[in-house]
Amino acid sequence: MITAIRNAWIVTQDASRRIIRGDVVVDGERIVSVGPVYDGTADREIDATGDIVMPGMINTHTHVAMSVMKGVVDDLTFPDFLDKVFRIDSDRTDEDLDIGTKLGCMEMMLGGTTTFMDLYYSEDVIAKATKQAGIRGVLCWCVLDQECTTQVGNPLQNCRNFHDRFKDERKIIPGVGLQGVYVCNEETCVGAKEFSDKVGAPMNLHLSETRGEVNDHKKKTGMRPAEWLHHIGAIGPRSVAAHSAWLTQREIRLMGEVGMSISSCPVSNMKLATGGVAPVPEFIQNGVNVSIGTDGNTTNNTLDMFAEMKSLGLLQKSSRWDPTVATAQELLDFATVNGARAIGMQDSLGSIEPGKYADIVILDGKAPNLRPLLPENMVANIVYSGNSLNVKTVMCQGDIVVEDHRVTTLDTEDVLSRSEDMWRSLCLR
Repeated sequence: MITAIRNAWIVTQDASRRIIRGDVVVDGERIVSVGPVYDGTADREIDATGDIVMPGMINTHTHVAMSVMKGVVDDLTFPDFLDKVFRIDSDRTDEDLDIGTKLGCMEMMLGGTTTFMDLYYSEDVIAKATKQAGIRGVLCWCVLDQECTTQVGNPLQNCRNFHDRFKDERKIIPGVGLQGVYVCNEETCVGAKEFSDKVGAPMNLHLSETRGEVNDHKKKTGMRPAEWLHHIGAIGPRSVAAHSAWLTQREIRLMGEVGMSISSCPVSNMKLATGGVAPVPEFIQNGVNVSIGTDGNTTNNTLDMFAEMKSLGLLQKSSRWDPTVATAQELLDFATVNGARAIGMQDSLGSIEPGKYADIVILDGKAPNLRPLLPENMVANIVYSGNSLNVKTVMCQGDIVVEDHRVTTLDTEDVLSRSEDMWRSLCLR
């Protein structure tokens, strides 16, 4: 199947960050040509005259199945938030996990996200729903100390079993999820890292989200969380640390030394009022790869990467009193090429280049909020003016999952109508 996307503005995100006018040609799952007018025969033609073609965005930290829980834990202190979420989580069923995942995937697809990194339990259920939705899931099974979990069996063994079952599935990348140092002892953390290394799986973890987490861990071990994880050898280049807001310069250097990534989740952190701002300039200076996550729909209430890019940029500028930090190009990098690097797929994702997977988003170039539209302001318009309503068509690994603002892979009416029943069953207790 050859698809020709015609006459678009192409924000390539290649090494030179070229913006060119022309065609993008896809053969099966991969991009085969970018720029020159395609004069061959195509099985499918998409007229993108005046529109923007950009890489699919990569959300490096979320809890997609919680999408069915939005609006139930708003405006609570962090301890009260955790208490209520944990109580609801302990009673979840495969049915509401399925609907929550599909609802979240629909939101992400319609917003131009083609890959998401998830941290949750029951990732087998989430994987099946994600496959139906048709986008890519880097699904990290939640690992924590056995005495701290409601999972049946050992969480790390559950993670191993999940990986073995789904490692060869198309568009599903099974990974390891460390809940955090507050429920993961040294044996758990090292075991998770060793398994990640053994099978080459990405590892997502919560890190230094709150002052309480940091202070409690320092009292317990004499070290701050990132310092301790480095000391025991539990972080490395496949590690993606969500939040990472309460860190010292020494911790940042240690994280850079091992080549890890962070997933900044500014909206979630601001909404929960956990304080701290991820030290993005220092991460960049010390070789830590910066990517963006939305966190879940209970703490953010959306999975909108356009909103997250802008919020991250504004928070960095405001907190630093410096409008030059976190530029528009850097923010778009965080959401695309850096996200691909975080999940270990930089050779396949993150840019519009021949040989890479066809993860492609087409934005409506006629939308007033994106105009005037010129190569000189295109990236800034995407980051500071764009929103999910601008997304017209989305392709993930060559499959069209959104066409003319409509999800093509799921029965959207069924998912939407069932989501209310799921919310009532979980949250009205």
